[in-house]
Amino acid sequence: MTRTIAILVTLLGALLLGPRGPVPAHAGIQLDPVLAGLEKPVYVTHARDGTQRLFILEQAGRVKVLLPGATTPTVFLDIASLVLSGGERGLLGLAFHPQFAANRRFFVNYTRRPDGATVIAEYRVSATDPDVADTTETLLLLIPQPFANHNGGMIEFGPDGFLYIGMGDGGSARDPGNRAQNIEDLLGKILRIDVDHPLSASVPYSSPPTNPFFGVAAGRDEIYALGFRNPWRFSFDRATSDLYVGDVGQDAIEEIDVVTIGGNYGWRVFEGDQCTGIDPTLCGVGGFIPPVTQYAHTGGRCSVTGGYVYRGNTSSLPVGAYVYGDFCSGEIFLLKDGVQSLLLETTLEISSFGEDEAGEIYVVGLQGTVHRIANPDAPALILDLNQPIFRPGDTLRVALTRRNPGPAFAADFYVGALLPDGVTLIFLTNPTPPTFVESTLLADASTFQPLEANDLVPEGLDLTIGDFVSFTFAGTEPEGPYTVFAAWGRLDAFSDGRFDPGDLHAIAVRSFTFSR
Repeated sequence: MTRTIAILVTLLGALLLGPRGPVPAHAGIQLDPVLAGLEKPVYVTHARDGTQRLFILEQAGRVKVLLPGATTPTVFLDIASLVLSGGERGLLGLAFHPQFAANRRFFVNYTRRPDGATVIAEYRVSATDPDVADTTETLLLLIPQPFANHNGGMIEFGPDGFLYIGMGDGGSARDPGNRAQNIEDLLGKILRIDVDHPLSASVPYSSPPTNPFFGVAAGRDEIYALGFRNPWRFSFDRATSDLYVGDVGQDAIEEIDVVTIGGNYGWRVFEGDQCTGIDPTLCGVGGFIPPVTQYAHTGGRCSVTGGYVYRGNTSSLPVGAYVYGDFCSGEIFLLKDGVQSLLLETTLEISSFGEDEAGEIYVVGLQGTVHRIANPDAPALILDLNQPIFRPGDTLRVALTRRNPGPAFAADFYVGALLPDGVTLIFLTNPTPPTFVESTLLADASTFQPLEANDLVPEGLDLTIGDFVSFTFAGTEPEGPYTVFAAWGRLDAFSDGRFDPGDLHAIAVRSFTFSR
């Protein structure tokens, strides 16, 4: 079902936040509990495979998996015997290969026993149990760490299919080895490697030739960008592919960077947009890229946790807004059109944010919790089918509920089904009697026909139609699984011919099977 959703839906500024305010800027937003009782969770993610599972990292060296509908996770991978945990060390990163469903490959980032060096390693899920991983490790990259802090830890596959790795400057304070500016050192960098084309039998990865220091040029081939103190969580915008990085500051400023290939983001010459005075002669040289936003160490703030650009389809947040937080204050912030605002105040030690496959955003609390950011005032669609399996002569009855607790908005309203071939779409054009037009997932989305165009959805709408559609199977229909959908599309969102993340106000999907 999630795969179907994914198919159907496929700034510069340096503003300092002022003193903490008591009222959130977006009063309708809340945190819905997902999990509690975890042991120092530091990340949550998904497997890109359509299963809707959530994977949670515990710092000591365990990955847990939460199945859809479950309330308790189970152990997916336990490498605690390999992991040196405590402080800023531990199992810090997890990334599933873009073709994980076919090749079973995933990758982790941890600090190893006994020396605390950073390990980037590959594992595979069991061929017989998709909820348990094999424990055979393939070492990709080993990076010595001179101190116990600033390990970075985030790994993620970019839209280009390469694995990105966030590395801190190696620790202590004020980068005593000036590693973040040293292009012969992997510390203080965002790295980018190719895990699908090994360099040799002993080096199970290669560096993309488009990396800025690739080949005979001075500098390490793996470097993508430099000048970071401790990039604690980064993410790619699903719609634009922009790379957002939260870089933890030293004494005064926390920053968010939008990172481009070859960029130098300033540390240790700059903290945010302020010269540190460590290398004062370099402050006026130029060539350093300032953050897109930053905030000062006021009101208990001290350590940024990078987050995600919201591209979900439940309108829980403004589409295109970047969500991030502060570990110490527990505040969650929103960056929209270059303006920072306070989204929520919490009591959490925010160790990470995460996304599910549908693009909804989660908040991880180091004390042992995972929450989903939700908005009870967001518009919602609900479908209900009268039975899960149909045979010739049976009648499919679809009930539809439309709710909009929040402000009125205009949308194009689509209702239809994806046929068992996984490609053919039928769009409902009239419910009584039901009439349809046929299209395909490969078609120009701007030609898809809505049931209602430019529909005004009023504030306070709460309407259920019990037999919104009734359809009796003649027996000539294709056998197999069908997916019924209803969606409010944003006006003009499909004018480019594509379904992009965030193109919908809301979507509902349900599945059934037809068998002769």
